[in-house]
Amino acid sequence: MKELVQKLRKYEIRIRKAINTQMQGDFHSVFKGNGLEFDDVRAYQYGDDVRSIDWNVSAKGHGTFVKTYREEKEQSVFLMLDVSASQTIGTGKQQKIDVGKEICGVLALSAARQQSQIGIICISDQKEKYIRPAKGIEQAYTIIKALSELQPKSSKTNLAAGIKLTLDIIKRRSIVLLISDFIDVNYEKELAMLAKRHDLIVIQLQDLRERKIPGLGIVPVVDKESGRTVWLNTSGEDFQLRYFTQYAHNQNKVVRICQKYQANYLAIQTNEDYVPQLVNLFRLRNKTSKKSA
Repeated sequence: MKELVQKLRKYEIRIRKAINTQMQGDFHSVFKGNGLEFDDVRAYQYGDDVRSIDWNVSAKGHGTFVKTYREEKEQSVFLMLDVSASQTIGTGKQQKIDVGKEICGVLALSAARQQSQIGIICISDQKEKYIRPAKGIEQAYTIIKALSELQPKSSKTNLAAGIKLTLDIIKRRSIVLLISDFIDVNYEKELAMLAKRHDLIVIQLQDLRERKIPGLGIVPVVDKESGRTVWLNTSGEDFQLRYFTQYAHNQNKVVRICQKYQANYLAIQTNEDYVPQLVNLFRLRNKTSKKSA
C-alpha cells in the first residue's frame, strides 16, 4: 500500500510539473466545471434570449422573468471504473485494470489537494465498490486502499447497468470520469444520458494485443468474462477482417457519442506513459473553461 501511494504521488508530481511548465496554470482546471448552473431569476430586459424565460414564474402575472446562471467553479468529482475481466489484458507489466486504478489514484490525490469532493464506483455487471464523495487526503487514501484490495465478485460487463446505477446515485451535476475499455454492447443510450446530465470525461483503455492479433492458425481462445473456450482460425482473412472491423466500430461509437454531447475523450494504451496524455486532457479542459468564462 505504501509503495503504491508513493508511486501515485510521483505520477501526480510529474503531472503538476508538466502542467505548470506547459500551461502556466495549475492542476485545478480538471476539477472545474465547464458549464453553468441555475442561480436566480430577474426581470426580462430587451435583448435577452427568449429561451431563458422562466415561464412558470412569468405565469404568476407579475411580469416576464428570465433565469440567470452562474459558472460552476467547483463540482464533485466522481470516478467510474470498469473492473470486469476484459480489463485484465495487458502488454508487458501493466494490464488495463492496473492503468485504470493508477489513474483513479492520481486523480484522488490531486482532488484531495484541491479540496474537491471525490468519490468512486467500481462496476462489472453489478456494483463492486462504492465510496461516496468526500474531501481530504484521508478520502484519497481510502480510495487507493479500496482499489488495491478490490477482488471483483463478477467477471462480466454491463456498462448500461453501471451507468444507470451511477445516474441514480449522483443527483447533482458533477464531473464524472468513466474509465473502461468499452468492450460491451447496448450502452449507447445510457452513455448519452450520462453526458447530458454531467460534465463527462471518457477514458478508454486499450491494449496492443486487441488491435494486433497474430496469425497463429486454429487456436483455443478463452473468453475471460464467460469462461467459455472457442476455437478460432486466427490466420483466416474473414476472421481478421470481421474482428478489426468490429473493434474499430466500437471505438468510433464511443468517440461519436462524446463529440455529440461535448464530453472529453481520451484513449490510453497500456504500454504507453499516460501522464503526458492526461496533461493534454487537462490543457484542453483549461482552454474550454477559459472560452466559456
